[in-house]
Formats: sequence, structure tokens, C-alpha cells
Amino acid sequence: MTGREASGTEPVWVGVDLGTQSVRALAVTASGDVAGAGSRRLTGRRDGPRHEQDPEQWWDAVAAACREALRGVPAGAVQAVAVDGTSGTILLTDRDGRPLTPALMYDDTRAASYVDRINEAGGAVWRRLGYQRMQPAWALPKLLWLLAEGVPGGLPAGARLAHQADFVNRRLTGHPVAADLSNALKTGADLLAEAWPRDVLDALGVPAGLLPPLERSGTPLGTVCAAAADATGLPAGTPVVAGATDGCAAQLGTGRLTNGSWNSVLGTTLVLKGVTDDLVHDPFGVVYSHRAPDGRWLPGGASSTGAGALARDFAGRDLADLDRRAAAREPAAALAYPLVSEGERFPFLAPGARGFRLGGTGDEADDYAAVLQGVAFVERLCFDHLDLLGAPTGGDLTLTGGAARSAYWCRLRADVLGRPILLPRQAEPALGAAVLAASPGRDVAEVAARMVAVRTVVDPRPDRAGRFDDAYLRLVGELERRGWLPAETAAHARARTPR
Repeated sequence: MTGREASGTEPVWVGVDLGTQSVRALAVTASGDVAGAGSRRLTGRRDGPRHEQDPEQWWDAVAAACREALRGVPAGAVQAVAVDGTSGTILLTDRDGRPLTPALMYDDTRAASYVDRINEAGGAVWRRLGYQRMQPAWALPKLLWLLAEGVPGGLPAGARLAHQADFVNRRLTGHPVAADLSNALKTGADLLAEAWPRDVLDALGVPAGLLPPLERSGTPLGTVCAAAADATGLPAGTPVVAGATDGCAAQLGTGRLTNGSWNSVLGTTLVLKGVTDDLVHDPFGVVYSHRAPDGRWLPGGASSTGAGALARDFAGRDLADLDRRAAAREPAAALAYPLVSEGERFPFLAPGARGFRLGGTGDEADDYAAVLQGVAFVERLCFDHLDLLGAPTGGDLTLTGGAARSAYWCRLRADVLGRPILLPRQAEPALGAAVLAASPGRDVAEVAARMVAVRTVVDPRPDRAGRFDDAYLRLVGELERRGWLPAETAAHARARTPR
């Protein structure tokens, strides 16, 4: 028991989520009650394949969100803080932690021309780690671009790479910090050795002193310094704990960390992440695995389908009304593959993939129903692909993200998947970061189970069993016919569909 816990004040742990559009801070008790919350908007710059943000804006937003979350929380209650960030977002800093470059965001693909060279140099490592090859938006290609073009005149002495969470953690502690293994995966960290693959990085020309040390998520990195305390309202001396990517934090925030448990985050796009005892190897290169704080694995992938298709195609419409009307169209007359942007990443890799809608009646409700069902079909195909790889998929399945607010869409997804789904009471990456803040010296699965409560369980409706199978297999066939979906995944999806 810490001194603060012994004082009689109910302890809280602070989780900070650095998202794309905002920073979110939560002060959470051991039982998962939210004692305070705060948020601040973020802005960025997009230009074709480029997507940048100003790292100083992150710090200003973190400071304001933390002050808001801690309003009314006694200073003696705060036990620790942890920060999660978007996966693959990096920048270069000077020896004092000041930005030398803008932040290149998680989906910035300007460095695509470096990928072949990286995969040639590090292919053996990437194959051993199960994901086979790096992708254009990953951090290591962006690092090579920054080294070549990001700092005119070359790097000053003491320059350092920083992931998004590293940048904020340095401001919190006032000194250089280690990077967590979760954020370091896309920068090339060898998660089996828990070290940088120095021979690969030497071959690529990455200076040895540029990279931070590595620690697992949940490892203490230092304490909040006086300057950060003044800015954020976090008491000076508060432990700062290594966080994770936002996807891994979202998994922790579901409270389900047993082998075979999965979380499906449906927001603008669809992201699946699960928990496995063993590393998952994907010869198709679409599933990659993070290292969990307890040494197990968090495999997953991100699709380019998602609710962003609704925001694009049904802007300004009453979605609750469309939900009600879509319920009468099961299955829809139209068949949709609702990509939010060009190219697919999971459950297959197809940079040339394009969304489509086939058939239909021209009725708005039917077109809307086809989008909801199409996303659910892709979600089902993700699980079929994971099963093909031998990944355990039979544990609890939680649904999170903005789309989980639609009771109808959740019920539809349970029907299409043919399995119960759990909806947590409070599930978001900031809660997962708070779980990490509370985890040093404790079993992270037990901490998560106490902090996260289930709001409701949605069972598949017996009268919907098999209703969507024909439409699902039709989509599988279309994706295979267009040359995007590998024949092995398509065949496995058919074999798993009762006929």
C-alpha cells in the first residue's frame, strides 16, 4: 500500500490517450469509476500521402486535459500516470527533447520508397516476428525519410527519435525516457529479444545513439517533474509508467486479457486486437503482434472498412432512423464492400482495393443496411483469417469504438458473427492507459478485470442463424475474384460457413 492509499483518500490512476483528433485524460479508481475526465482537440496537416501534427500541440493538449480531469481530485489521490499514442507516429528531437521535425503521423506514407530496402535488410527479423514485411506507413520507413530529408543540414549532436508517447513522457519526467516495446514495434524493435536489431539498423544507416532504450509497457520510467506538475496538475513525484499504442491500450481497456479474447474497435475504420499465449505468424503479412506487459502477445490488424463510410455516404442523415429502417432489410438487396479509403490492410493486403456496391434497389435504407452488413462481413472475414493462422479466437469478444453506441449495429454484428459480444461500461484507450499506470508490481490482467466492468452482453438471435451466410460468401467470392483476397483465406471462410 502506498502512502497515498494509506491516507484514506481513494486512489486514482491517470490514463492519457493521444488520439488523432484529440487528447483524452481519465482519472480512474481501482474499481473503474471515473473520478475525472478531460479532453482537448488536436489539429493536423494533410497533403496527399503526408499527415503531420505539431508535437508542441500534443503537450499543450495533454496539460489542459489533465488539469480538467484532475479538477476536484485530491492531489494525494493520484498514484501514477501512463500515456498511449498512435502507432507508428514519430519525430526527431534535439538533446533537450525539443522537436527538430514535425510529427509524421501513423498513416503518413511519404516514405514508401524506403520499404523495399528495409524489408531486404530486416526481412529475417520481420519473418521471425510473424508479420513478414514492413508497410509504408510504419515508423522505420519514416525514420529513414527523416534522416535523409527531414533535418536540413544534418542531425545535431544528441538528436533522438521519439514516438508520440515518448515525447510526452519526456516532458512529464523532465529527462530522456525509454520507449515502450508496443510503440517501438513499427520502428523495427525485435520483440522476441526485446532489443533493437542493431545489425539491421546499422545496415540501414540508423545512428546507434538515435534510438531510445526499450522497456515493456507497464514499466516505471520516472516521476513527474516540477515543471510538468505546474503545467498538468499532476503532483510532482507521481510515477510515470510506460504506456502502449492506442490499439493495445484499447485492448487493455476492455478488461479481457485471457488467451483467445478479442476486442473489435469500430470507429472510422475497423481494428481487431486479441490476446494469445504464443506469437502468431502470418505468411500473408497482415497480422502483426505487439508484446503484452506480461510477456504474452497482442496480435491484430486494421482494416480500411468502417463507420467512416457512413459519415461519407450518409452525412447529415438521421442514423438512428436509418438503423430502424435497416432492421427490415436483413439481408440487404445490395452487397457492399464499404472502404473508407483506397487500399485494404486486413484481413488481406491489397493496395489497389476499391470499395464497391453491387445490386440493390436504390432505396436509401437498403444501401445503408448494406454498409452495416458489409462491415460486419469484413469483421467476420478477419476472424476466419485469424482462425486460418491458428490463432485462438474462442474467448470473449468485446465491441468498442463509436459504432458500439448503435444498439442495432451491435446486434447485427453478433448475428453475422454468430457469437455473443460484450459491451464494456467504459471502454477507451485512456482507460487502458490507466490500467497500465496501475500495473507495476501487479498482474495486469487482474488490474484490468477489476477496473473494467461489462455493461451488457448481446447474444446472437436464434432466428438469424445462417441468414447472412449467402451474402457473406458472395462478398468473399467478389473479393477473391478481383484478385485481392488470397485463395487460402477465401477457402477457409467457405469451410467455416455451415452449408
